[in-house]
Amino acid sequence: MTTTQSRPPIRHVEVVVNPLSGSAGPNAKAEAEAILEARGVKARVSTPEDGVVACLQRAIDAGPDLLAVVAGDGTARCAAEMSGPDGPLVAPLPGGTMNMLPRQLYGERDWRAALEEILDAGVVKSVSGGEVDGKMFFVAAILGAPAHWAEAREAVREGRMWLAVQRARRAMRRAFTGRLRYALDGGKMRKTEALTLMCPLVSTIMENDADFLEATAVDPASARDIFRLGFHAAVGDWRAAPSVEVDKCRYGAVWAGGRIPAILDGEPQRLSRTAQIKFRPNAFRALVPEVL
Repeated sequence: MTTTQSRPPIRHVEVVVNPLSGSAGPNAKAEAEAILEARGVKARVSTPEDGVVACLQRAIDAGPDLLAVVAGDGTARCAAEMSGPDGPLVAPLPGGTMNMLPRQLYGERDWRAALEEILDAGVVKSVSGGEVDGKMFFVAAILGAPAHWAEAREAVREGRMWLAVQRARRAMRRAFTGRLRYALDGGKMRKTEALTLMCPLVSTIMENDADFLEATAVDPASARDIFRLGFHAAVGDWRAAPSVEVDKCRYGAVWAGGRIPAILDGEPQRLSRTAQIKFRPNAFRALVPEVL
């Protein structure tokens, strides 16, 4: 569920910046420092020189009131997951390419405007999410063979077009080679080519305070359909995929013959052969603008 809470004082801010990510900009570190200095806030701005997780952990260990991230989707998801409901407030600012979670929290604001606004008059929002195979997601997840298209998308994003073509061909070869079995909320086992899970934050059929995930089983009838599904999964247009069957769930499980390819909040992952699904009503606390 997603609810607004009273705002605590913001005295200490930790910021993690990746100046090489999609929309952060090469001067992001200096710009963030200037914004914080202008407001007289105790702050430290760090870059992930020795890895994202280590950098985020140091920031969290410093005990800030707010952890702000100016980076890509993977870092935004990681910051929210590591902070959890009992850690610092999180501001996953739009510093990447797709900005799946930041767009839901900050709209079309760039990261500078969003940071200034939440420091001046932000409100606390408790954000729900989902968990699959022990990994969190806060916007949407897609499980199954179409997730292989994320690897092609990553190559396109890096400007490696020949690699993108190779990965697209491999994704097509993998179509229909390994169907999923799944069960939701203790129901009967079903088969599908792909299963998408959408959080209340982004679902078009649920309110923000809903207490379940939207589950969409997608069973394409042809290679053309699976191509379309892979494309829509890669660009984040989850509900535009063909052959859709919509359900909802608070828990479930999914099985496959091998490790399950997945996309969690726009980032490719590899899950176990058997993965548990859970709805998390209070996944983390975000600092957001008062009016989106």
